[in-house]
Amino acid sequence: MTAAKRREPKMREETLRKREEILKAALTTFGAKGYNNGPLTEIADQVDITHAGILHHFGSKDQLLLEVLSYRDATDVAELEGQHIPGGLELFRHLVKTAQLNTQRLGIVQAYVVLSSESVTDKHPARAFFENRYATLRKEVREAFEVVCAENGVTDQSTIDQAAASILAVMDGLQIQWLLDPEAVDLAKSTEFAINSILSMVLAPTRTVLDSPAAITV
Repeated sequence: MTAAKRREPKMREETLRKREEILKAALTTFGAKGYNNGPLTEIADQVDITHAGILHHFGSKDQLLLEVLSYRDATDVAELEGQHIPGGLELFRHLVKTAQLNTQRLGIVQAYVVLSSESVTDKHPARAFFENRYATLRKEVREAFEVVCAENGVTDQSTIDQAAASILAVMDGLQIQWLLDPEAVDLAKSTEFAINSILSMVLAPTRTVLDSPAAITV
């Protein structure tokens, strides 16, 4: 009994290590081929186990996908205090830092882009995950805008919902462009430019070029 108890921590550590290996392999496969076209056998080959071994650890391909997505999200906040994104102005700085970090982890970015795009299709197992993820991110960015507005004496916060959605859309769109042509798109600088521009329009709204009648053509 004593010997068995002594072995448990080691086996637990080995199990966690193997699960992480599988998650990394699945991230690579799903990023390259998508969820539907990414076979479990290919993932299993990368970590020297069988297809059944994958199912032993995760139960199903759907569950593996959901854990891959959670693992991917965890990498974004692993180095942050409390492993959670900050609030206020620091949140926007964090988003720029994330874009810079993403230039060094192409596989993770590719997996996110592929899987988030696939999730809009009917009955995709990751649809609920991404719906909840975007709802949470919009809420967190909106709350950061509220803090920054309050700190700068801005009382009209009618545009922050659009601004929050726009920041997320710009970041995702820039990632696609960067993946297609990294030499033409500076992911970090373009992200910083977009976030600065949107922040400025919320904090100090001005008449834009699109407001001009001359900009409207029939």
